[in-house]
Amino acid sequence: MDRLDQVRQELRAFVAEREWEQFHDPKNLAMAVVSEAGELAAEYRWIANAEADTWSRDEEHRSRVTREAADVAIALILFFDRLGVDLVGAVRAKITLNQRNYPVEASRGKAERPKGGA
Repeated sequence: MDRLDQVRQELRAFVAEREWEQFHDPKNLAMAVVSEAGELAAEYRWIANAEADTWSRDEEHRSRVTREAADVAIALILFFDRLGVDLVGAVRAKITLNQRNYPVEASRGKAERPKGGA
């Protein structure tokens, strides 16, 4: 069993012990991903882009953003688990799609999406 499977098993047990499965439908889990991502983004509110890396390396800040990012990951793992979709497989499939949609020649050093990018 790999580390992601171990975490998924721990999360299933955590949820089951609290009888939270009833609240973990796909809509609620998707909303949890978004709200947790909002809490992560809020940590960076008013931090200048040029300072974000340095700010993130500060131990106190890094600890807070790590906890918030972990909440996002937990909600996302629970979402994928509820749907019965392989998270790693979905990420790999999306990387392949992105490689087609964002060819190096058209994308290198550019923030905007090429036509047809998804």
